[in-house]
Amino acid sequence: MSGRTREAARTKGGSRRRSRWPLWGGIAVVIGVVVGVLVAGGAFDKAIKELTLPLEHEDIIRQQAHEKGVDAALIAAVIDTESKFTNAESSAGARGLMQITPAAAEFIEKQSGGTTFNLEDLSDPEINIRYGTFLLKELLERYEGDTAAALAAYNAGPGNADKWGGAGLSVEEIPYPETRAYVELVLERQKEYREKYGSELGYGSG
Repeated sequence: MSGRTREAARTKGGSRRRSRWPLWGGIAVVIGVVVGVLVAGGAFDKAIKELTLPLEHEDIIRQQAHEKGVDAALIAAVIDTESKFTNAESSAGARGLMQITPAAAEFIEKQSGGTTFNLEDLSDPEINIRYGTFLLKELLERYEGDTAAALAAYNAGPGNADKWGGAGLSVEEIPYPETRAYVELVLERQKEYREKYGSELGYGSG
């Protein structure tokens, strides 16, 4: 290749390399504008909040909290901890947002005056949240408003919660590491939901 040809090739290659920079610069500007718009409109913060602390079916949660006298943030925290707001099914057969077992669902249906329980109903968000909130209400009443004891019973059964001390049970007194971690997480999430989703959950402001 002659000197002139090599010089022409270098010049052409250099032009191609330089021409890419305006393209990348333009993309960066567009991304910056989009992010700026999202941040200014609050959409970015909202997206991050929903990713790290999801909330769905807040209308059902508010309604059940009001009807049954259970803290809306506690209901949301249990759903988040149990299923991350997905229609999950555990290896033990617990189903739906609040992970209700078929046996518990049949008991709740009878206690609440129902007669037509269908296992597939647990996939319905309204029914699952209604049953789960009913169970929380029963456990809170059983343990005289002791949220830690009620959550321990929700996770490990009332028999274990009774054995560990029942009403007045502290988180530190729960001997099962899994249940203790569960109760700690739900209580932490309860505070976060109250702080971050105040208006959505009916507290007035978020």
